[in-house]
Amino acid sequence: MEKISARNPWAWIPTLYFAQGLPYVAVMTLSVIMYKRLGISNTDIALYTGWLYLPWVIKPVWSPFIDIISTKRRWTLMMQWTLAASLAGIAFTIPTEMFFQLTLAVFWIVGFTSATHDIAADGFYMLALTGHQQSFYVGIRSTFYRIATVAGQGALVILAGSIETCTGDIPFAWSVAFGVLSVFFLMVSLYHGWALPRPVADSARDSSRSAHDVFREFVDTFRSFFRKKQIWAAVAFMLLYRLPEAQLVKLINPFLLDPVSEGGLGLSTKVVGFVYGTIGIIGLTSGGIVGGIMAARGGLRRWLKPMAWSMSLTCLTFVYLSYATEPSLLTINICVFVEQFGYGFGFTAYMLYLIYFSEGRHRTAHYSICTGFMALGMMLPGMAAGWLQETIGYRYFFIWTIVCCAATIGVCSILKIAPDFGLKKRGTE
Repeated sequence: MEKISARNPWAWIPTLYFAQGLPYVAVMTLSVIMYKRLGISNTDIALYTGWLYLPWVIKPVWSPFIDIISTKRRWTLMMQWTLAASLAGIAFTIPTEMFFQLTLAVFWIVGFTSATHDIAADGFYMLALTGHQQSFYVGIRSTFYRIATVAGQGALVILAGSIETCTGDIPFAWSVAFGVLSVFFLMVSLYHGWALPRPVADSARDSSRSAHDVFREFVDTFRSFFRKKQIWAAVAFMLLYRLPEAQLVKLINPFLLDPVSEGGLGLSTKVVGFVYGTIGIIGLTSGGIVGGIMAARGGLRRWLKPMAWSMSLTCLTFVYLSYATEPSLLTINICVFVEQFGYGFGFTAYMLYLIYFSEGRHRTAHYSICTGFMALGMMLPGMAAGWLQETIGYRYFFIWTIVCCAATIGVCSILKIAPDFGLKKRGTE
């Protein structure tokens, strides 16, 4: 049997996927909270930050070249260094008069760099681990990815909120938060230079190949993807499984921050960060780990529908909060725990199916195409979510997301999955 990796996966999977999640949360979540605190409307926030999904949507266009040129390890490290510099750029442009235009421009750079990092890191994951290891660690990787999103909403938002309280200077507070994020990427780049293994499968490509050869393989990658069995059922799953979340995610933080008179909960920036940085992490970690264990023991096909049902918990908690009269902080914490546990458990099935559908030749590029469809499914509904919420209000908006859960459950019914996928086989580690 070929030796996959000499490095213990625990030495690099948690940090790699934590680092993969942070720039995404910076672009999609921190930007929302920051713009809300700086006075931008919900409609503009959802529309313009929704456009920032585009790098993840179109990343399959350049993913085959990453699969062909150089190694996944080298690409991963280069993108982490670039992210460190780009995040510093955001920190310096926040205090300027044209902060909205300038920060959006730099967020685009972060988005394209982060999308390229996703391609390389996900490909590296599949090359450095055996099939059963991929199944076992999918819960771990998705958990640390989501921990990064919660840590972004937690520790960094608490930091920004604390500085806001102490100084009253909101732009300065968010400049410090993004400066800290930049320093983190500088440190993680150095660490991964040592920690990432060097699997034999991740060898450098033949630099003597012509541009015609590269283009031909590029076309072959897309052709082979769209010739896969059940392609349209898979695409429908990728686009619709997260339909409720795609709309909800853009309005969660505005809902928590908006005053009660506008239908929100009226929480401070610091409290929002605290809730998601403590209770949220516990719920998410529990859900992701339990999801990974269940998938490894029972297989993806057995757990797909239960995990899909758990995704609806996210919407139900916010319907309840929108109707509750001055809910206590304890109640909010319980709802956040349920939301994060349900999402962590349900998202495991989504990530595992992307791995399953990407198996075969060009699996790195095919996985990237899958995540491109996933991003498109988040981008289009999310762009209109702010306008819809300001039109019908928070209560009816959250009820609408419950209606959309029918799509999540429905697309799971049309998939055909091998019963043994994800199960540990004899003779494997």
